[in-house]
This record gives sequence, C-alpha cells and structure tokens, in this order.
Amino acid sequence: QVHLVESGGGLVQAGGSLRLSCAASGSIRIINAMGWYRQVLGKQRELVATVTNGGITNYADSVKGRFTISGDNAKNTVYLQMNSLKPEDTGVYYCHADGISSIRFDSWGQGTQVTVSS
Repeated sequence: QVHLVESGGGLVQAGGSLRLSCAASGSIRIINAMGWYRQVLGKQRELVATVTNGGITNYADSVKGRFTISGDNAKNTVYLQMNSLKPEDTGVYYCHADGISSIRFDSWGQGTQVTVSS
C-alpha cells in the first residue's frame, strides 16, 4: 500500500506564498506522476498541477504563472510553490500519485487546508 503525507498548508494573506510538500511511502517500484488537486466545500475536486517522472508539468489556467510544481524522484516527493496567492485559491489541497508497487496504484493524501485571506 502506498501512503501520501502532505504538509505546508496554512493561513496566509492575499499576495503571500506557501509551499506544499507531499511524500509517498510504501513498496513503490515506480511513480508515473504526482500532482495536486484542490476542493472547496460543495464543489468538485479540481486539478491544480501535475508533474510526470520525466518532468512534464501541467497546470490549471487559474494558477499558471503563480504556482510551480516540482518533483524529486529519488525522494518520491512532490512540491507545490504557491506565490501571489488569491482568496479564490482557498481550499483543501490533496496530493495524488499513480504508479506501480506490487500492483498498479492510484493514491490520495489526506488533504491540507490552505486559506488565503483578503
């Protein structure tokens, strides 16, 4: 079983920055991609950014130019640097990873709250 543990959420004023981290652990053979999704109460979970093990990134239009995702393959860790935060970035941020352990896995973290005050 693969576990994802997130850290780095918190409360910040608009215009500020936060850095999220997510570490995957377990019997991992390979991680194909890791990413961040966010959810606001009453709404569907939405993609924020993803990165493949080859370094290919994908961002939601709403965060392009402000957020940067990066991965450390050796540590099975993904980071999300969030700059110029806006109140609409508020939500629970979930880490996701897919890859192969003894079987194919598709795992989610427990979520970390990000609150941006205006």
